[in-house]
Parts: sequence; structure tokens; C-alpha cells
Amino acid sequence: SGCGPILKRLKSKTMSYGSQPQIQVPPFTKTVKIVVIANVACWLGLVVLLDKFMGVPITRWFGLQPYLFIENFQIWQAFTYMFLHHPGNVFHVVFNMLILWMFGSELEQHWGRRFFLSYYMVSGVGAGIIYSIVALIYYLVINPNSTVMLQNVIGASGAVFGLILAYGIVFAERQILFMGIFPMKSKHFAMILGGIEVITLINTGFSSDVANLAHLGGLVAGFLYLWGYTRYTSGKGKGKTGGGKKRGRNLRLVVNNESPNSDEPRYWN
Repeated sequence: SGCGPILKRLKSKTMSYGSQPQIQVPPFTKTVKIVVIANVACWLGLVVLLDKFMGVPITRWFGLQPYLFIENFQIWQAFTYMFLHHPGNVFHVVFNMLILWMFGSELEQHWGRRFFLSYYMVSGVGAGIIYSIVALIYYLVINPNSTVMLQNVIGASGAVFGLILAYGIVFAERQILFMGIFPMKSKHFAMILGGIEVITLINTGFSSDVANLAHLGGLVAGFLYLWGYTRYTSGKGKGKTGGGKKRGRNLRLVVNNESPNSDEPRYWN
């Protein structure tokens, strides 16, 4: 019970990895490569070509707009918004894809393709659902004059923040460069980013051009997925072995590894 034992089990599986102090260049794994290609292709073909230059409202149809998602049951938006990025800002898609490669490839190697992809999707879709629910509560309870339900969110940042959280748990002691300059442990990096998002959200609410709530939604969705999966596998192990608590305490997060080897959206998350 509680998050502490779950985090310990998540971390202990990879202590041999996390104890390495050196900064490593990750590989470009197969699933990460496919997701990156899909994001870049959607950005170039759908957003830049069709939406920006030909006037087809792709971002309005497939971006995440809480009103359409909740009231009109356009549930596909919680999935499709992850593959759309700012039509006029190449850095939006570039930075998201860089982070996906930097953190996602090593997680895919460690977890296997199937679990990695499911985690990435759950983090992204969960971020969209959490954003929409909180936006609805904000509109109904706090500010009924707000236009938050009509604002679009697009981008892979919710899913990417889920990857940052997972990396900070699984490879907690691994050193990375914050802002490309300051070395720090990945667990501290994840904490700092989460703290920045919380502070920014408190200060700006829904008035920022960055959907900080979607970023936090990715962190929450990713953690709940890992927490739930670990609890599920722990209970499964106890039931099979009959060893009770002693056996359950020794369980780790073991994934079924497949192989070792205007109309324009306002928010860009």
C-alpha cells in the first residue's frame, strides 16, 4: 500500500543501470524511430501542408478541444492530438522528438517494444483526458466565463513528460545534462521539470500559450500506469507462488520484453 514500496520496486530493477555515472548517447530504437517518423510525417503532411497552406482545419478536427471531446464525444481527439504540432514553429516538433529519442530509446531497450509503446500511448492519452476533465471542472466551478473548453491542445509533450517520469524512476541515478550544461541525476531532473510545470500552472492558469496542465497530466498518467501495473504483477506473483508477503516484496517491475534488442490552436504543449 502507498507509493513508496512501488517506487522502490520500480527503481531496484535497474540499479545496475542507474549506478552508471557517465552520460551516454542513446541508440535510435525501432519503436521510437517509428513514432518519430509518424510525428514528423503528420506535422509536414497534415499540419504544414493541409492545414497551414491549404486551409484544411486539421488541428481543429484532430487537436484536443475539451468541449468537442466531452460534449460532442469526439473521443479520437485524445489520441490524435499527440501527433500534431505547431504549424509555424519547427522547434515544437523538434524538441519533442529529441526528448522522445533521448529518453524513450533506453526505456524501449529495457522494457521491450510492446510495454514501451503501451506506456507512451497511455501517458499521452491520459494527459489529454486529465486536461479535459480539469478544464471542465475549472469552467463549471471556478470561471464559467473562461474559454478553456474551446481551446485546442496539440503536441506529444504529454506523452514525452510521461517518458521523463519513467526515466527518472527506472534510471534514477543516471546523470544527464540539464539545459545541456548542468549535470544532475535523472530523478532530480524529472522532479525539477514537474515542479516548474506546477509553479507555472499556478501562476498562469490557462492563460499561458503552453499547456502546462497537459504536461502534468502526462506525469500523472504515466505514474498511475506504472503504479497499477506493478501492483497487478505483484498480486499475480503472490497468488501463484503462495509465498505471501515475503515473495511479494522481492518482486520487481518485470515487463514482457519482446526482445533484448482564430481557428489555429492556442496552446502548444
